Amino acid sequence: MTPYDVIVPAGGAARRLGGADKPGLTVGGTTLLDRVLAACADARTTVVVGPARPTGRAGVRWTREQPPGGGPVAAVAAGLDLVTADTVLLLAADLPFLDRRTVERLVTALDEAAAPADAAVLVDAGGRDQPLTAAYRTAPLRAALAALGDPDGLPLRRLVGGLTRLRVADTGGVAYDCDTWEDLEQARERDRG
Repeated sequence: MTPYDVIVPAGGAARRLGGADKPGLTVGGTTLLDRVLAACADARTTVVVGPARPTGRAGVRWTREQPPGGGPVAAVAAGLDLVTADTVLLLAADLPFLDRRTVERLVTALDEAAAPADAAVLVDAGGRDQPLTAAYRTAPLRAALAALGDPDGLPLRRLVGGLTRLRVADTGGVAYDCDTWEDLEQARERDRG
């Protein structure tokens, strides 16, 4: 498999969770962030963009988006400063069911694409692209970022919308994220089941 780096944006306000530290919430006794970090344990460089917090993973590089709370594009900008691999994964910090198999599928799909593509993006059961569960070629991602100018407050679709992408079906429901307390409780029930 192609070597890859990973960026995990983890500095959001979690408004729908009343400002709770979403990456620090647990499913099955493990924080959401640690569950994501376990899925990408083979990354050469792992960058978490957000406030430093305890994690079970050694070797994580921490950085902050500018300004703090500046949104996902600002987080990607901060993370890209620390990556060197030709492939970089962008992974949300609230994916309790993300696994190594899916990470490998994304990296391999991008690597083995029949036609050139800038990204391999997981597509959820509802047919929606999940740009924070995706593998990107680093150079086109950097070029798209440079074309935007100031990343503060920009939505992620402005950054990745013009990139050519492969769509990879989410066959295991791993794109499930925890945006609300109800989502978190459903994830806990699914984990117990």
